[in-house]
Amino acid sequence: MAEIEIRLPKMGESVTEATITNWLKQVGDAVALDEPLVEVATDKVDNELPSEAAGILVKQLFQKDEVAQVGDVIAILSTDGASTAEPKATTQAVENTPVSTPDTVAVNTPAANTVSTTAISSSSRFYSPLVKSIASQEGLSQAELDGIVGTGAEGRVTKKDILAHLAGRTNQPVAPLTPPVSAVTKTNDQKTAPIPVIASGTDEIIEMDRMRKLIADHMVMSKSVSPHVTSFVEADVTNIVNWRNKVKKEFFNREGENITFTPIFIEAVVRAIQDFPMINVSVNGTTIIKKKDINVGMATALPSGNLIVPVIKNADRLSLTGLTKSVNELANSARNNKLKPEDIQGGTYTITNVGTFGNVMGTPIINQPQVAILALGAIRKVPAVIETPEGDFIGIRQKMFLSHSYDHRVVDGALGGQFVRRVADYLEQFDINRNF
Repeated sequence: MAEIEIRLPKMGESVTEATITNWLKQVGDAVALDEPLVEVATDKVDNELPSEAAGILVKQLFQKDEVAQVGDVIAILSTDGASTAEPKATTQAVENTPVSTPDTVAVNTPAANTVSTTAISSSSRFYSPLVKSIASQEGLSQAELDGIVGTGAEGRVTKKDILAHLAGRTNQPVAPLTPPVSAVTKTNDQKTAPIPVIASGTDEIIEMDRMRKLIADHMVMSKSVSPHVTSFVEADVTNIVNWRNKVKKEFFNREGENITFTPIFIEAVVRAIQDFPMINVSVNGTTIIKKKDINVGMATALPSGNLIVPVIKNADRLSLTGLTKSVNELANSARNNKLKPEDIQGGTYTITNVGTFGNVMGTPIINQPQVAILALGAIRKVPAVIETPEGDFIGIRQKMFLSHSYDHRVVDGALGGQFVRRVADYLEQFDINRNF
C-alpha cells in the first residue's frame, strides 16, 4: 500500500511555523490533487493549503489549534484506501535511522531535519529545536526557560512565547528560584506585571481572537524594544484635493480603478525616503541594516476590527497609477481575507491613515523591525493665512496633520523631524497640472 506524506510547505521567507485552524477533509475522505486540504494560520494570514497528491486521507498528525513547523508531516494520504499502519506520535522523538519503505513516496528524514521534542538537560519538558536555539542565543537558563508559559499544544513553548518573554526581559540576572524576601526591592516581573482585573456579574468577558493576541504581543514588544518619539507637521494639501477631484472620473474611465489619496501620500513618502535613506533601516543589536528596497506597508483595518499591514514592494519603481492599482488590490484582498503570506512580509516603512476614522492626528506604534511609521490625519477645511505678493489674507484651505513616530535608538529628532517635513513639502508642492 502506497502512502504519501503531506508536509507543511514553506510559506514565506520568515515563516517557520503555522497553526492548524481547520481540517477541510476528515479521515476517510477522498482528496483530489490541488483540492484544499487544511486551513492554517501564519502570523496574521489565514491560508488554505491544497493537497500535493490525490488519495484517501488516512491520518491527521496535527489537530486543530496545534502548531506545526515548516517541513512537518501534517497528514498522510493512501493511494490504496485505508491505512493499517500505526499512527505516528508527533510529540515523541524521531529515531535517527531513516525508514526504507519502497511503497512510501516521501521517505522519513533523520531527526536532525525533523522538529525534535527531546528534553533539554535536566528538564522533563519538551522544546522544539527553534525554541532551544533562541534560548541558547539569548542565554536563558533552564529554570527561566521552564518558567515560560506555553500557548502551544499541551502547553508547549512556541517561538512567539519565547520572543514575548524576551521582549519583557531585562539584562539583569535571572532571580533565584527562592529569592530573599524584601519589603523594598521588587523584581522587574513584579513591577511590570499587569494588575489583575476582577469582572463583576454584569460584565461581559470576551476572549481575544488569535489575531488580536498577535497584535497585542507585537505592540507591547515594539514599545519595549524601541524608545518612541513622535514629531508633528501640518501640511496644506489643497492642490492634491483639487487635482483628485478633477481627474478621478477620467482615471476611473481609463483604468477601471478609483484613485484615493493613499497612493499620492505613498509617492511623497517614497521620495522623502530617497532623500533620507537612514529612515529606511532596521536595527540588529548594535548594527544598523540599511535597506536597499523601499517596501511601504499600509495599515489596513479589517471588518473584524483587527489590523493588518499589507506591503507594496519596490514602491519607488511604481508610477502613481501603479501605486493606485497596488493599493486597491491589497486593500481588497485584506478585506476579503485573501492576502498571501508574502503580501505582509518585507516592509521597510509603514503608513497608517488615522484620518479614515475622523482623527486629526495620532501617535502610531512602530511596526517592528522597522524604525519609523507615519500617521496620516483627516483632511479638513480650515481658515489659514495665505501669503501673496499683494499681501496676506485669510482663506479656506485643505489641511492635514502628519504624525511621525520613530525609534530614538537610531533616528534622532533632527532626522525624524526633517523627514516628515520633507513629506509635507512634497505634498504641498504637488503639481495640479500633472498627469497620472
